Amino acid sequence: MAQRSVAEKLALLGQHENGAPWARIAAESGVPLRTLARWSAKYRADPTSRGLQRTRRPDRGGRRIPGELVDAIEALALRRPEPTIAFVHRRVGDIAADRGLSPPSYSSVRAIISAIDPGLRTLAHEGDAAYRDRFELVFRRTAARPNEQWQADHTLLDIMVLGKNGAPVRPWLTVVLDDYSRAVAGYTLFTGAPSAEQTALALHQAINSKTNPGWPVYGLPEVLYSDHGTDFTSERLNQVCLDTHIRLIHSRVGVPQGRGKIERFYGTITTELLPHLPGHIPHGTNGAPVTEPALTLEQLDGILEQFIVTEYNGRPHSQTQQVPVQRWAESGFIPRAPAHPEDLDLLLLTAAATRKVLRDGIKFAATRYVSPVLAAYVGEHVTVRYNPRDVGEIRVYFNDAFLCRAIAPELAADSVSLKELQAARSQQRRILKHQLQQRRSLADALPADTRYIPRSAADTDTEEEPESLEEVPPRQRLRLYETD
Repeated sequence: MAQRSVAEKLALLGQHENGAPWARIAAESGVPLRTLARWSAKYRADPTSRGLQRTRRPDRGGRRIPGELVDAIEALALRRPEPTIAFVHRRVGDIAADRGLSPPSYSSVRAIISAIDPGLRTLAHEGDAAYRDRFELVFRRTAARPNEQWQADHTLLDIMVLGKNGAPVRPWLTVVLDDYSRAVAGYTLFTGAPSAEQTALALHQAINSKTNPGWPVYGLPEVLYSDHGTDFTSERLNQVCLDTHIRLIHSRVGVPQGRGKIERFYGTITTELLPHLPGHIPHGTNGAPVTEPALTLEQLDGILEQFIVTEYNGRPHSQTQQVPVQRWAESGFIPRAPAHPEDLDLLLLTAAATRKVLRDGIKFAATRYVSPVLAAYVGEHVTVRYNPRDVGEIRVYFNDAFLCRAIAPELAADSVSLKELQAARSQQRRILKHQLQQRRSLADALPADTRYIPRSAADTDTEEEPESLEEVPPRQRLRLYETD
């Protein structure tokens, strides 16, 4: 029978006061006669509603299990590795028997274990890191305008590409992301371990304006937020941020939650781009690729840039509900730029070499670079800095002072990477060497040249008679003055 409220009890008692017999009230309401009589007696003793209220047990809400057994159950449940409830129930039953106490039931043990603080259980069974990731409050840095804060980080991509020698290799990706708009400002793709040079290349691309008109994000950020990697904590990056007036902020050691926005971008690359490419490695397996690698690093770089510009930066973001490049440019602000772009090249482009200025320009990587400014420095030794992504031009410095940008006339129209240039030259060299080997083999197979070699007397005496009776034509001999 369902529990009746005070109002319902008063209504039934009111029917009896109005002349209805208890039997009819019991039949219509389903309340036994003895219960109705008990309610009537309580109401006569206390005419207020308190007399009809259900009395609560004094031990309601508490446990009848002794406190020492409750403590034992919780202590056993928090051991590592986590024991089963059945094991805890058996152990507590033995403890209760030893102490002369009544053993708790299985359901009571399960209820006590379930009531333990989830944070305490996570800390006990999985450790500090799991507790921090699930229960500690996270301070999320939120930018209020474009270029207020950029995030930078590395990731190992779930794909294999063909290295220099044709062997499969797994590339790394460094990304610089604008916190406010979620637009990618710059990136670099490379093989080998992350380094300060790769970080500098990504930051260099992010700060400079892009040649692609669909990628308008550029400028100097106010804050650069990164992790505690050795390349991000290097003295060189600290000096770069100091000279360009950028605040460099690092996340807590081992705490990645503050970089969730850039991790979300990596998730997009992992789930939306890489599975469609040859050499893809299923995420989380760290195994062999499902298809044979077929892309070079340069080809993957081009595909990644196209995906960033046309897909990621050009569609509404799930959190902001705005297109990243439109959100970045909608305020019409003017990005802060370096006072002298050449100074930025000096800070960020670490690839440098020393060359002598010749009369026809500078020879670098078997390519001739020219500039009218170099006419006054013929014979001088200068420092050449370049972007490995594009060797169509180089930056020339003299005594650490910027001179000019020299271009390669045959490469200036297109963006050519140093690796592509070296690969093309190596291929051409292999073709020529193959042709040379064929020609030499043909030359070695030709008869010996005896045109001007005189026959010796010994050769004449020992010469066998020809089988044919026909006269053998005399050999052509070297004419001497005495025989003329």
